[in-house]
Amino acid sequence: MISKDDILGLCDLDPAEIEAIAEHEHIPEVAAAALGDYLLHQAHGAEVVRDMIVDDIRAAARTGDTAHAATLAMALRHFLSLHPDIV
Repeated sequence: MISKDDILGLCDLDPAEIEAIAEHEHIPEVAAAALGDYLLHQAHGAEVVRDMIVDDIRAAARTGDTAHAATLAMALRHFLSLHPDIV
């Protein structure tokens, strides 16, 4: 049987980025991994993922969850370091 870790390991995103997509789309992490991987293989897909993470940061900041906003900001920083063409 394929585990969650196996599925997450097959995509080009790290766990924090997958969690951000899952949070943004209100879907399980396995589905978020598939969606994120799909988007990264589409034109402008990395921009869509970036925007999801930015939206999550804004939502966390609005609710005063600064710790979560900081965690998401680190995920965004990592994502942008791998995709400098979308900065």
